[in-house]
Amino acid sequence: MNKTHGSLFSGIGAPELASEWMGWENLFHCEINNFCRSFLEKRFKSTSYADITTTDFNIWRGRVDIVTGGFPCQDASKAKQTGGRGQLGLEGERTGLWWHMCRAVDEIRPRWVVAENVANITRVNNGRDFAKILHSLSGLGYNAEWKIMYASDAGAPHRRARCYLVAYSNSVRLQEGEYFFSNVCPSIKQKLRSNCGATLSVGKSWATEPPVRSVDYGFSSKSLEVYGKSRLIKEVFRAYGNSMCPQIVHGIFKRIEELDN
Repeated sequence: MNKTHGSLFSGIGAPELASEWMGWENLFHCEINNFCRSFLEKRFKSTSYADITTTDFNIWRGRVDIVTGGFPCQDASKAKQTGGRGQLGLEGERTGLWWHMCRAVDEIRPRWVVAENVANITRVNNGRDFAKILHSLSGLGYNAEWKIMYASDAGAPHRRARCYLVAYSNSVRLQEGEYFFSNVCPSIKQKLRSNCGATLSVGKSWATEPPVRSVDYGFSSKSLEVYGKSRLIKEVFRAYGNSMCPQIVHGIFKRIEELDN
C-alpha cells in the first residue's frame, strides 16, 4: 500500500522528490517563498499552501502518513549571531516557526514526522531549545530520534551537516535495542565494500557540482560575482542552499517503509 506525504517549509521539493522515488503520493506542500512555490506548483500536482501561520491543516487529519518539514534555520545557524549573545533559537522570528509546524502536526496527526535543521539546532541555548522541540513532540504522543547526517553519507561530494529528527507515533513498535537510524543511508563506499570487498575510484557516483565557491552556510559573494547578480540566480542559489538532500530523505523514507511492512 502506497503511503501519503505532505510537506511544510517545502523549499524546492526535496521531500517530494524522495516521495516520488518511493512511489508515494504527495498530497500537499506549504512554502511562503514565491520562487520556490512557483517551482513546486509546476513540478508537483499536490495542493499548494503559502503561509503556514495562517493555514488550517485539519482537512488532512488522518489522511497523511508522513509529514516532513525543514523549518527555518536562520536563528539557529552559526552564521547568524546576535551581538555576541549567541542565537535566538526558538525565540527567533524564523526558527520559532517550529511551533507552527508542531501545530500542523497536531492537526494532521501523521504516523511519522521528519524534521530537518542545521546541526547547531541541538546546541542552541545550551541544548534547551532542542529539549523543547522533543518535549513538544512527546506532548503530542510521539517518540523521537535524531542524528547529524551529512550529504556525503548518501554519496554527495560535500559534507553539508544537518540534524534529521524522526518522530513516530506510539503505535510504531521498534524491536528492543533497535534504533531508527541504525540502517539509514549507509555510504556509497560502504555499500561497495560490502559487495566487493574493496573499491577503486574510477569515476563519480554523483553528478558533478557546478564550479561555485561555497561556504558552509550558503554561497559566497564571489559566486554571485562570477554568475551575475540577477534576481533569478540569487533565488536559485538561495533555494539550493536551503534545500534538504533528497537522497538522505529517501534513505529515511526507505527506513520508514521497512518498519511499517
